[in-house]
Amino acid sequence: MRLRNKPWAKDKLEQNPQYVIQDPAACRGKWSEVFDNQQPLHIEIGTGKGQFITGMAKANPNINYIGIEMQESVIVSALDLLIEEQLPNCKLLNSDAADLREFFSNGEVGRVYLNFSDPWPKTRHEKRRLTFKSFLDVYAEVLPEDGEIHFKTDNQGLFEYSLVSFSEYGLTLKYVSLDLHKSEFEGNIMTEYEEKFSSKGNRIYRCEVGYPARK
Repeated sequence: MRLRNKPWAKDKLEQNPQYVIQDPAACRGKWSEVFDNQQPLHIEIGTGKGQFITGMAKANPNINYIGIEMQESVIVSALDLLIEEQLPNCKLLNSDAADLREFFSNGEVGRVYLNFSDPWPKTRHEKRRLTFKSFLDVYAEVLPEDGEIHFKTDNQGLFEYSLVSFSEYGLTLKYVSLDLHKSEFEGNIMTEYEEKFSSKGNRIYRCEVGYPARK
């Protein structure tokens, strides 16, 4: 999908440091100070326009949330939602997920959300998939022993690939749904893509996985 350029987006992100963290590396190990509380911290990688992360923050005020998105022209829409909702337990990072270890210390993040990630269907692009083993290594460092990854997609191929990737890595499958919207799962917060795809009759896949105990 071609993104509409928003040349003003960068300035707007910089003008709202109360929501968009300008130097996340300086916050490493200090996120409880940033939020001024001791609440659990959950992050979404590829937060898009922010419907999911702001919805989760609104529904769970006892949890801190950070939405991470590389595209300035996309994350600025998430900023608009935060300004409108004024959620004190939600922040944004205009950053690359590959840099997570620079932003979070070991075990600082309780849960990672991966929602409708780019499937990168070509085999030569496998390493770019957010469920590839190198990314699982990164998540392992920022998550505690009981940390979890919650994954949603409408792409069957990516879901099957991810289940295999999780299994080969040694992760524990805690929940799986092959048709989320026809399941008994409660409390689902939809993303923009989820609303779009499900309205067309696309099946939504979801799973929760946990890391094994470390030796």
